[in-house]
Formats: sequence, structure tokens, C-alpha cells
Amino acid sequence: MAAEKEPPTDPAPDCARHIAQAFAHYNAEFRSITRRAPLHFDSRDWKTSQRDAVERIELYDRFVDSSIAELRAKLKDRALDRQLWAHIRRHFEAEIAGLSDSEFTKTFFSSITRRLFGTVGVDADIEFVATDLDPLAGISAGRDTKTYANRGSLKLLFENLLGDLPFRSPWRDLDKSVAHLAADVSAHLHRLGEQRTAQKVEIIAPVFYQITRAYIVGRITGRGLMVPLVIALKNTEGGMLVDAVMLSEDQVSIVFSFTRSYFHVDLDRVAEGVAFLKSMLPRKPAGELFTVLGRAKQGKTERYRELMRHLEHASDRFAHAPGERGLVMVCFTLPSFDVVFKVIRDRFAYPKNILREDVVAKYQLVFKHDRAGRLIDAQEFKRLRFPHARFAPELLEELAAETANTVHREGDNLIFDHLYIERRMTPLNLYLRTAAAPAAELAVLDYGQCIRDLAYTNIFAGDLLLKNFGVTRHGRVIFYDYDELCQVTDCHFRDIPQAVHPEDEMREEAWFYVADNDVFPETFINFLGFDDLQRAAFMRVHGEILSADFWRHVQQRLREGELLEVLPYQPHRVRVASSA
Repeated sequence: MAAEKEPPTDPAPDCARHIAQAFAHYNAEFRSITRRAPLHFDSRDWKTSQRDAVERIELYDRFVDSSIAELRAKLKDRALDRQLWAHIRRHFEAEIAGLSDSEFTKTFFSSITRRLFGTVGVDADIEFVATDLDPLAGISAGRDTKTYANRGSLKLLFENLLGDLPFRSPWRDLDKSVAHLAADVSAHLHRLGEQRTAQKVEIIAPVFYQITRAYIVGRITGRGLMVPLVIALKNTEGGMLVDAVMLSEDQVSIVFSFTRSYFHVDLDRVAEGVAFLKSMLPRKPAGELFTVLGRAKQGKTERYRELMRHLEHASDRFAHAPGERGLVMVCFTLPSFDVVFKVIRDRFAYPKNILREDVVAKYQLVFKHDRAGRLIDAQEFKRLRFPHARFAPELLEELAAETANTVHREGDNLIFDHLYIERRMTPLNLYLRTAAAPAAELAVLDYGQCIRDLAYTNIFAGDLLLKNFGVTRHGRVIFYDYDELCQVTDCHFRDIPQAVHPEDEMREEAWFYVADNDVFPETFINFLGFDDLQRAAFMRVHGEILSADFWRHVQQRLREGELLEVLPYQPHRVRVASSA
């Protein structure tokens, strides 16, 4: 009698466990890299800190890709069996029930299925729909916090707080840092006209690290009182000191800006940390806070969820973004939603001579680079679906004519195979046309500082036209057009040669040889649309930017390995100088 065949085993439970374990391994490695930040701060090893930042960014895609390869090998010809994946999804949801930050795990699962199946839009049967995931639902900010009560002396409170910090490095002058901190808090409360007592200070216990600085993040509370508190710490050869104290929503918002590199902070429950930050920064979208804490994929999921929910209640149409049309991107907005959508054109008009893959590579460079508060965080999305009827006719016409390789219609929907989404700002050229003279001059000066800050982090914007820069609600100037961006150390900054013959200077084209990487800073001012007063202000403060010597000097410092700091605050240099 022939042996009875055993029924085939169901691979769904095993695959569900495999994905859950893959995320657990990813998360463990993410936190392992994050935990190295205090060591780098104590040893003042900023170069390794920067390398860790890049390694951690690359981690997510590495784990998603390896998980897909392993699942393909495990499932063989059933790797694209939708019914099986529906079962895997159900088992996976049961597998992760009760985990903290379980929405992160669901996002990881969806990343796998979307990449495996090339999902367009959403597929609720084989992924977790972003609009149903709210990582802040039911979250209270408390488990990762510490509280210090005011027992009649702010100095004593802050002495206890600073004394509790887990650093190996000594303080340069703890008494001076405590006095500095207490004085700043007292002065700020006095300026606010606050008569209420600061009863306690509540902080997120893990320290936040970003390149060369450590940050204590918390809030001052009392009866009906809540004031944000962020303390920046610097580690010098002589020891640690309080470098700055930030006590307003605007100051703290700049520290947690969408234009800065991600923090390294080891939170047990990330959603609770975001909830705490939201209490201080109510206007900042949760997605941006997840992103700036290094959870970039969850930040993308949150932005998508916010957008889809907004579309359900808004009635306006997608339309061209304000400003001049770009040669590389089609840019559009939903006026009632605070972002810009950017799609790469199929062809680039003269004088652009780059390829699509070059543009994508530039955006990847920015994603991994120190953005120094001057480069916008552009999130890359693939295979998004939007209702065709929600697009203005003139925008549809340009998309059909200029982006047919990327954008196509399916029934009542418009499918975007690839696009970038970033925060909306006012283009600098438009801002200068309407701003009052004092505000316009401040923007011009910050434009010059933006160019400097980028240079210090080894970035040359390439195209310095004002239309490629935006102004935030804080009045900060940010660069957002990356197709000609490059590293300062890759450029050849030249002085314009002296003309040999008078007629040489009359020619429309250069009468001397110009290589692809040659840059002539003297010519920058010719392309900037400043009026006379704005031009005079720029030349007074930033005139050296127009000299090749400035750029060659920055190049030399970068090539010698010097780390040129660009901070999100003004350090208290005068106050701490006496303790040097």
C-alpha cells in the first residue's frame, strides 16, 4: 500500500515570523548604530559620527531587499501568490500584536510587498494601508521621560539635571553652565511677563545627538504654563559646556527642521518621543518629527497618510506651483496642503545637459548628506495614485506632454511612477518682490549665508538663481533645486583671466577654455535679480563669496579634513569665553 502523502504545509506563519524577525534585526542594528553616538560625542570623533549617519540611513533598504531575496528563495513559484500573501499578512498582524511602535513593523511589511509586487496606489489585501495606521493613536508621552521639581531654586534644579547626564567627559565649568542655563530660563519667563512659577522641568531621558552637538530636549511646566526647553551641549578639549538654550517654539522648530540631518537618539518607544515633541511643536507635522528622529520610512508613511486624509475633505485641485517653470522638474501643489510635488521631465531643454539618472543621484546625495539646515528633505515616492479629476487642465496638459514616461492615466486615476514630495516654501525671487524692504534685506543676507553654510558642508549649489531658493515661515532661506548641485571639492574655482585683446571682452562667449567643472565666482552677481539696495547689502556682507579665493580656501579646509560647523542656533560665545 502506497504511503499516504502528507498535505503541504502552510508557509504563511513561517513567512510572517521571518518578516517580523527581519524587522527586529533591522531595529536592533538601527539602535546599535544610534547608541554609538554618545561614544563619538565623548571622544569628539565627528568623522565617524558622520559615517554612522550614512550607514543608518542605508540600513532600511538593505534589510527590505535582503528580506525580499530570502522570501523569494523560500516561496519559489509562490512568491507572487496574492492569496498566500493575504494569509501572511493576517499571520503577521497576530505575530506583532502588543509590540511597541507596531506601526513601524507594519510599514516594513508593506515596504516588502509593495517592492515585491510593484504595487500601484494601495493594495489592502497584501499590505497595511497607511491611512489606517496612526502611530500616535492612544500614545502618551511619559515612559522615556524624567522630571525635575523646582523646590525653590532653578539653579539647584538645573544642577541636578546636568549632573544626571550620562557623559564620560568632564564639565569645563559646571557652575557656569548651570548659572547660564538658570539665567536664560529666568530671563525668558520674565520677558514673557510670566508670574506663574516654573514648577518642574520634564525632559526626554535619552540625549539627542546631531553631528557635533548633544541636545537635552524637554519642557518647563507650571500651573497653566508650558515652555519648550532645548539645551545644546558642546564638548571641547577643555570639557563640556552649555552652548545655547532654546526656549521658544520657533527656535526649537529650527533645531527639529526638515532641512537638517537626522538625530541619533535611542528611544524605546519612538511614538512617545514624537508625542512629546508635538506638545512643544504643535504646528510641525508628525511625519516630519518621525523623519528627523531617523525613522525616514515612517515619516514618508505619515506624510502619505496626512495627504490622503486631506484629499478626502479638501475640494481644491492640484495646480502648478507658484514661481518660474523649471527645465528639469514639473512642480505642482495642492494649494490647501503645505507640500510641493516634483516630477522629473522626460527631456531637459537647453542649456541643461544632464541625464535623468544624474538628477536622481543628486537627490540621493542630499538624502545622505549633512543638510546643515539649508537643504530641504525631499521624500521619494513611487507608484502613487491620485484622482484624475483633481488636477487642473493646464497641469494635466504639461504632465502629458513632459512626463509621459513617468505619469500615465489608468481609468479615473493618474499614476505617478516616481516623484518627490517636499515642504512648500515661498520662492525667494517672489518673496523679494512683495516683502517690505527690511524683510527683503534680511532674506538677501540669509541667502548669502545659505551659500556659505552649504559651502562649509562641501556643497556648491551650482545654480544660484533666486528661483531655486525658498523662504520658510521662520524667514530662513533654503536651497531646493538639486539638478546642478555638486561637492565643493569637485569644483575648479577660477578667476576670470585678463583679456589679451580689447575685443575679447566684447565677445558673447568666453574667449578662454572652460572645463565642465570650472566655476567663476566673479560672475555670480550677474545672474541675481537684486535691486540696487539688495545688491549693496549682499556685497557689504557677503562680497567675498564672489571671489575664487574664498572657495579655494574652503576647499583646502575640507580637503584637510576639517569639519566646518553649521549650527541650528546662535552659540553663546561671549558668555562662555571667560571659562575657556
